[in-house]
Amino acid sequence: MTPVSSHSPHGHSPHGQSPLRTVQVLGGGNDAGSAHVRSLTAGLVARGVRVTVCAPVEADEAHDFTGVGAGHVHVPRSSDPGSVAALRAACTGADLVHAHGLHASFRTALALSGRRTPLVVTWHDRVHADGPRAHFLRLLERRVVRAATVVLGTTSALVDRARRTGARDARLAAVSLPGPRTSPARDDPDRLRPKVRAELGAIGRPLLVAVGSLERHRGHDVLLDAAHAWQRLDPVPLMVLAGEGPLRGELQRRIEGEELAVRLLGRRDDVTDLLAAADIALLPGRWEACSPFAQEALRARVPLVATDVGGVPELVGDAAELVPYGNARALADAVVRLLADPGRRELLRERGARQAAGWPTEDETVAQVLSIYDELTQPRPLV
Repeated sequence: MTPVSSHSPHGHSPHGQSPLRTVQVLGGGNDAGSAHVRSLTAGLVARGVRVTVCAPVEADEAHDFTGVGAGHVHVPRSSDPGSVAALRAACTGADLVHAHGLHASFRTALALSGRRTPLVVTWHDRVHADGPRAHFLRLLERRVVRAATVVLGTTSALVDRARRTGARDARLAAVSLPGPRTSPARDDPDRLRPKVRAELGAIGRPLLVAVGSLERHRGHDVLLDAAHAWQRLDPVPLMVLAGEGPLRGELQRRIEGEELAVRLLGRRDDVTDLLAAADIALLPGRWEACSPFAQEALRARVPLVATDVGGVPELVGDAAELVPYGNARALADAVVRLLADPGRRELLRERGARQAAGWPTEDETVAQVLSIYDELTQPRPLV
């Protein structure tokens, strides 16, 4: 990791410069991106950097940016002239602006038009769309990468995509998953596991857990196809899907019509608890970048079956069973094999813990970002 050289722990350089002033811009629609910005903000503030977070007010309520010492400016998710003007005003006087996600980055590029303020963009994931909207999103990507001084991608695939789209400087980002906020219950997983399993109705049967918005690209329809294969097991595993989205009605009709042992849990804020109770975690999506759920599963020592797509192989290494996207038979076979093989499950738990130990820490993530900020900002005279 590149060492930070030009800022003291108090935010002043040895040359007497004023504190670095940054603006973090967030759309508010991605929990993983929001959690990363909170972690990054806390680390920057602790190192004496002045941080303003521009995000919808509900994002600040959920992630408490102000609670770690940042200023907060409410900027709606839309790209209308009012939102862009509010963002432009918030960025006035900033040494550097850092935008997270495609839509937030596009608004920021508009807001900084005509200014020479360095713009760092982090792509946490790809935005999914089909048809004409997919073409529109590609145009947005081109506009963003050409405006950005540096594009950071959370996976090699995203870095390659940024370069193909025209980025002048694209780099792999060190992005850590902040540790869960602990509670007394989480400190005793042996007590938590039976309690959560009882609440879900998984006493005396395997529990399979998937987490993600109920949208087409998440692959929940493939999970339901695969569930037919393990319906024949005794006892029948229970699969729970945590998340909300436009496909809820369609999925619920299939579950009832096909009499599947599947429960839709809706939006949950206790994924750590669900994983503590799980026998296997499932990640069936068409595209995943630096999946927070995969990270949480490996950290929780839960065997993971995931699709061999995007940044997943790079993230998990040999610590998960990887299957092709859209192949319900391969997914079902992997789950059935794991349920029948406790030795394999234990091996994946050990590999998962080892893999997770090699991921960047929050401190390393902040250090990398701050070294890039230092690289892009010129010495600032004392005010």
